[in-house]
Amino acid sequence: MSLRSVRSCYGARANEYIEVVGSIEHAAIPDLALVEKWAHGIEGLVLDVGCGPGQWTHHLTSIGVDAEGIDPVAEFIESAQITYPAGRYRLGRAEALEMDAGVLGGVLAWYSLIHIDPEQISTALDEFARCIRSGGGLALGFFTGPTLEPFNHEITTAYYWPIDLLTREVEAAGFTVTHTESRTDRSKRTHGAILATRL
Repeated sequence: MSLRSVRSCYGARANEYIEVVGSIEHAAIPDLALVEKWAHGIEGLVLDVGCGPGQWTHHLTSIGVDAEGIDPVAEFIESAQITYPAGRYRLGRAEALEMDAGVLGGVLAWYSLIHIDPEQISTALDEFARCIRSGGGLALGFFTGPTLEPFNHEITTAYYWPIDLLTREVEAAGFTVTHTESRTDRSKRTHGAILATRL
């Protein structure tokens, strides 16, 4: 999927999406625990890439983490700025963060890479690696499955990633994977998570 197509699809259904997932209360308890523990171990700025309507950025800030959100969908950034006015949000995309090398303590990309064509995912991961300082962290949330394949996501085409395959992509970008997990507890789709440290 092209960025333009993804942006258009989400923009057209922004209000619906915000109503369904636009509050941290919609997050699974295990996800909250994992991300909070990870974020508290980060020194420096955490960039919430694909922040959507801002719920994760706001939550991290509320627990004392220095966090900023970026998203390519203007409707989400506008909503985040209205709903969470104390936070920092801007238009941006995973493949081009528009930040200097090594300035980030970490990147949270929670279900924000799910629509990227698998052949292009290394571009985003390489950009994360460029911007994260040595020893910094990466946290990914995604849909996992036994094979890499597309599926009909509610908004637009997304991909299932086998954890071992996405782990190899993360490590090829310059990270050491420190934790992986998966579970099926909220829907027919299986949740996956990867935590990694920048070499």
